[in-house]
Amino acid sequence: MFITCGILFNHESPRRGENFVTRKITRGVASIKLGTMEFITLGNLDSCRDWGHAKDYVEAMWLMLQHDTPDDFVIATGSTMKVRDFAVKCFEYIGLQISWKGKGLDEIGVDQNGVTRIKINSKYFRAKEVNYLLGDPTKAKNQLHWIPKTTLEDLIKEMIETDLHTFQSHPEY
Repeated sequence: MFITCGILFNHESPRRGENFVTRKITRGVASIKLGTMEFITLGNLDSCRDWGHAKDYVEAMWLMLQHDTPDDFVIATGSTMKVRDFAVKCFEYIGLQISWKGKGLDEIGVDQNGVTRIKINSKYFRAKEVNYLLGDPTKAKNQLHWIPKTTLEDLIKEMIETDLHTFQSHPEY
């Protein structure tokens, strides 16, 4: 029996559920771009995640199944980004520059026009939050010759463009 195990770190795409922070951010940013929302509300801005594109991870899974012997592989990008930096990059994509004011629960993200675009709410903090998640894909890279192809910037573009298209095509969303 050929049994292999993939330990997959966060893998994102426009199909990711809306309750995940990346989708919450991209959907919110798209809504702000379209003028249907003024700001997004987030929790822990300093959580670091190893985010990759789901299609790259599916390729890794396929390569695992093609491998001569079953084994366990960590599938990750090998780099992290804070939630706050992900949000900033999303806003940059739609032409808004975010700067930070305040601290803790009173911290806000303000655009270049002085409009508050990001607020913090303690209800979005997890009781057992792991602040830093980073995977080491070295084994997958060496043995499977797998390298993630999609940059985080390209992933952000794809997610926001999909959200913009969805909202414009189906305003009820």
